[in-house]
Amino acid sequence: MFKKHGHFPGFHQCRYGYKNVADLEGVVAGYAKAHIPLEVMSTDIGYMDAYKDFTLDPINFPAEKMKEFVSSLHKNGQKYVLILDPGISVNETYGTYIRGMQADIFIKREGVPYLGVVWPGPVYFPDFLHPSSESYWGGEIKRFHDVLPFDGLWLDMNELSNFITSPPLPSTLDNPPYKINNAGVHRPINNNTIPATSYHFGNISDYNAHNLYGLLEVRATNKALVDVTGKRPFILARSTFVSSGKHTAHWTGDNAATWNDLAYSIPATLNSGLLGIPMVGADICGFSWDTTEELCNRWIQLGAFYPFARDHSAKGTIRRELYLWDSVIASARKVLGLRYRLLPYLYTLMYEANRKGMPIARPLFFSFPEDKMTYNIHSQFLIGKGVMVTPVLKSGAQTVDAYFPSGNWLDLFNYSNSVSTASGMNVMLDAPPDHPHLHVREGNILAMQGEAMTTEAARKTPFELLVVVDGNGNSSGQVFLDDGEDVEMGGEGNKWTLVRFYCEKTGNDVTVRSEVVNGEFALMEKWIIDKVTILGLRKGTRMARLRGHELCNDVEAKSGQRTVKTVGKSSDGGEFVIAEVSGLSLLLGKEFKLKVKLSQS
Repeated sequence: MFKKHGHFPGFHQCRYGYKNVADLEGVVAGYAKAHIPLEVMSTDIGYMDAYKDFTLDPINFPAEKMKEFVSSLHKNGQKYVLILDPGISVNETYGTYIRGMQADIFIKREGVPYLGVVWPGPVYFPDFLHPSSESYWGGEIKRFHDVLPFDGLWLDMNELSNFITSPPLPSTLDNPPYKINNAGVHRPINNNTIPATSYHFGNISDYNAHNLYGLLEVRATNKALVDVTGKRPFILARSTFVSSGKHTAHWTGDNAATWNDLAYSIPATLNSGLLGIPMVGADICGFSWDTTEELCNRWIQLGAFYPFARDHSAKGTIRRELYLWDSVIASARKVLGLRYRLLPYLYTLMYEANRKGMPIARPLFFSFPEDKMTYNIHSQFLIGKGVMVTPVLKSGAQTVDAYFPSGNWLDLFNYSNSVSTASGMNVMLDAPPDHPHLHVREGNILAMQGEAMTTEAARKTPFELLVVVDGNGNSSGQVFLDDGEDVEMGGEGNKWTLVRFYCEKTGNDVTVRSEVVNGEFALMEKWIIDKVTILGLRKGTRMARLRGHELCNDVEAKSGQRTVKTVGKSSDGGEFVIAEVSGLSLLLGKEFKLKVKLSQS
């Protein structure tokens, strides 16, 4: 599972219709001024010269200005991703076309390259089953990367999408005994795509290879980016097939700025994860049609926790960058602030996806299969096993109905709020415009870092452990860390660290400890844990004393400040304390044991 594609787990901004380089610079500045994190700027087809792949519009997006723009992003720790469509413009003066004809690389029909029509007008489509396709496609990507050092590629229209529907040939391939349900209407099989009687290398009909096109294109693109950059590549693809998740991220396509599409984005994201494509999300605030302030506000409160989080919109619609409305700015700071604090947790889920094929965003039934009440829930979801997202999906709502499976759940925005249930229950939560709902379940330890405007900056902040104990005082969690760029995640060599955390309560002692695999990398990065917060201890316990030492050399660690903060109210009437130990400097790459003595009051 996505062994070989990069994650860019921060926030992405895009729009079809950015006018010129100054427009792009203004967007980046707008995010910075509003103090909203921005990881990636993306451009749709408008940057191209007459919509031709691997070109730049010489007037609005000239190479020199684009180089300066990308260089300024890189200086900020930000990234640049651009779009490519598979259709290659039929144009005798266009190098990509000339080289494609020389390599005889295009899909054919009746012995000649099949002529379709997409954004640049007449196009031929590269045949990714052709043995020379990787070297052709890789060569074009390298040539363009030499001109403009982009960080990732976004592959659109790769179903294949075609603006024309070619007349059928007298063949059952073009006239099968069924219609396809394209755009909700029963249509011929060739509707707005390349005909089934087109042929790929080896005499393979498109009828037999059609659904593989997106997968074959991402495989060739992935290899090309690894060859060109030497780093784990970021790719975002619209068309996917079984195993695409190993090579690419995915977005759910052209949604609309409607409450219905906001709600539908949850099952769409969950289904993708269950089908092996874990890095997925929907266009935040909606792509088509005009959005509204309220819809955009609620959408970022949800979309900030999609595995892949990107705001994108269509040409001719109102702009929807998050800094355009005060209420959306406030929500974006809050939810993206938390997303960036949770990056170590999210990144560890990406590692679990890599190792075991686990989705990042999961339906509730994934963690609670014995609770039949979870089976029909598609308005809430889990991030990993420990964090539950309950978004507002209706206009004008001041409350939201939530289902809580069994356990003690604590509000990640306010630790003193919790919901406790022995067997699962429905709860109505207050949902003012500025309060989204994220709850962490008992038994989990979340490794978190500080808020920042980029993942690069967040990586340099100290760690905090959020230890949410269960009824017996136990919990566990883990964090995987690497440089984010190594092609293989957790591969050969020691350029990564995995730390497992455990909390155990014995008598009046609560012990938080770690086990470290490959600690050298974390030690080299000088990562420290400076705070441990323990949630869920029942009222009546307080910290009598604290002892911490690093197991490796028995040196007493700085004992830190200890506070027992406000008492939290639980929905079952019980109360619990929030115990916080700060001012620590525990090396993440070294095993430690932190013992907290409790006394009953």
